[in-house]
Amino acid sequence: MRKNTRKEYRRETKVKPEFDQKIIDIRRVTRVVAGGRRFSFSVALVAGNRRGSVGVGLGKASDTSLAIDKAMRNAKKNMIQVNLTKDFSVPHIVSAKYSASRVEIMPAPGRGIIAGSSVRTVLELAGVKNVGAKIRSGSKNKVNNARVAIKALEVFSK
Repeated sequence: MRKNTRKEYRRETKVKPEFDQKIIDIRRVTRVVAGGRRFSFSVALVAGNRRGSVGVGLGKASDTSLAIDKAMRNAKKNMIQVNLTKDFSVPHIVSAKYSASRVEIMPAPGRGIIAGSSVRTVLELAGVKNVGAKIRSGSKNKVNNARVAIKALEVFSK
């Protein structure tokens, strides 16, 4: 009697993660201790489901994969739900300020996402399609620019 070996070789179906993620910043940071320097990794990422939920998270660990996991958990904890119009845009112009970063988000029907840097990443993962965004500050800080975009989108949250 022959054993059925097909079950053993059946391909495992991969479960698609609930949220997409994009890393916006990854850095090696140093802590000075008595024995010398200790290195760890700091990761900033944006997580979203492209249907209105989006969040920014930070994670720090001795290994990059652990730092990414921590950042993902932090992003889920800081997630917001955004109400969008029928054409996946924002209802009206909104501006926000976080730290030294300022952003202005305005509807742009039929134009796609016109934004730069981490603001674009936040808008993509939130599921916003027809919108223009302008970073009005001189700040080049990716994390603060992502956070100010989240703060601006909070105006449209449920």
